[in-house]
Amino acid sequence: MSREEQIRTVEAYLNCFATKDLSNVSFAEDVTFEGPRMPKLTGREVILGFLTSILPMVKGIELKQHIVEGDYIATLFDMETVNGVDHVFDRIHIVDGEIKGIHAFYYPQQAPEAHP
Repeated sequence: MSREEQIRTVEAYLNCFATKDLSNVSFAEDVTFEGPRMPKLTGREVILGFLTSILPMVKGIELKQHIVEGDYIATLFDMETVNGVDHVFDRIHIVDGEIKGIHAFYYPQQAPEAHP
């Protein structure tokens, strides 16, 4: 799978937050999702259910950067929610054109600037 194909797979996932449509997201049957505010989720149907439950709270995303290495893509983006903006880093594992795992890291505010 080319770098461009991997990015398209990730962007189809990210676009669901704007379109509220999960039909173009390609998850492996045994996909996993883990993040700082929840236990690890496993399985396509479980993750689709979770995403369906949070989509109404998401107003949009602003993509910042993709970093591709092998089967992994690190994606940085800001997610605007009804509660404010989360700054997100997702480490996404892609196998055979499907998302196999998502490990999300995020925080609700910009980190304070360091002062000398």
